[in-house]
Parts: sequence; C-alpha cells; structure tokens
Amino acid sequence: MIKAIVFDMDGVLIDAKDWHYEALNRALRLFGMEISRADHLTTFDGLPTRRKLELLTATENLPRGLHGFLNKLKQSYTLEIVSTHCRPTFAHEFALARLKARGIKLAVASNSVRDSVLTMMDRSNLTSHLDLMLSNEDVSRAKPDPEIYRTAMQRLGVTPEETLILEDNEHGIKAARHSGAHLLIIQTPADVTLSNVDRRIAEIEAAS
Repeated sequence: MIKAIVFDMDGVLIDAKDWHYEALNRALRLFGMEISRADHLTTFDGLPTRRKLELLTATENLPRGLHGFLNKLKQSYTLEIVSTHCRPTFAHEFALARLKARGIKLAVASNSVRDSVLTMMDRSNLTSHLDLMLSNEDVSRAKPDPEIYRTAMQRLGVTPEETLILEDNEHGIKAARHSGAHLLIIQTPADVTLSNVDRRIAEIEAAS
C-alpha cells in the first residue's frame, strides 16, 4: 500500500526547466559563456547549479573562482523569473489536496536550492499540502544519488515499498530507482493529475 508520494519539483510540479536554463545562461553570458539547448537537455537538465558549474570548469575551463558568484547570481535571476511566472495550477492543487485527504504523506525533493523550493511551492499554493520539502541543501549528495529520496522516506517514516516517486529527467529517475521506491515517470507537469497518480498506485497494488 502506498503511504507516501514524493514529487520532484522542476519539470514535475513546476514547469521551470527553461527558467533555470535562462537564469544560468544570463549569468554565464557576463563571462562570454553559454550552455546550448542541446547540452542542457542531454547533460545539464536536473543537476544542481553547483554541479553544472563543475562540468563547465571541466569542459569549458570556467574558472573555479567564479563558481560562488555565478551560483548566487543564477539563484537571484531564477527567483526573479519565478516571481513573474510561477502561478498555481488547479490540477496540482486538486491532486495534492485529495491525496492528502486520504492520509497519504506528501513531499517535494528537489535538486534546487532551498529558497527556490520554498518560493515556488508557496507561489504555486502547494505548501499547505506538503508534509516535507527537501532541497539540495538538505543532503550531501544531489541527484542522481538517491540520498534525497532516502532522506525523504526516513523523515516521513515510510519504506521504499510504501513510496511512490514522480520524476521527469534522467538524473532524477536514476535517483528514484536506486532509492528502491516505486516510480511514475512524468513527461511534463501536465501529466501530474490525480487520475494518473491513481492509475500508477493501482498498478503497484495489483502487482504486490
């Protein structure tokens, strides 16, 4: 029986993939650099900013001394975009409200920084439905390492067999699978509906 559902944030509850891409490139352009759309989709999507900067240092010789400045600037640009574009989505509010009413524990586990998670959940009107919100600042190893999902399950008091994770990108899917929990792969935030979640839960319970 599924007792907890853990959602990734970007690309699952929030259509924010392009926001992170635009914010980081805006910061990088100050130093004559830019991540291509193809590289974003194949390599960088779903990674925390710190990891993205490490990759750029390895592949593009980005000076390591700029990491702290670029990280702070990128987060500032992200919150600027969030304040303009992040709005509640009825299907998500409805799904989370109904699931919580059934007694299912709900959490968000994101590779984003804490400020971004708290701000996006608040502006999406989802905070009140959540029992737990985890960011990359709450773990020592970000996705694709499963630490954040194992931490979520531990804090929620559930086992992997009792947990369903919703993920959308390669790094997050790998983390979810390695955590031992059940998985529902999301293509876009529009796929996060009560009917889709219920369908996956029914599949899991039928197979058990």
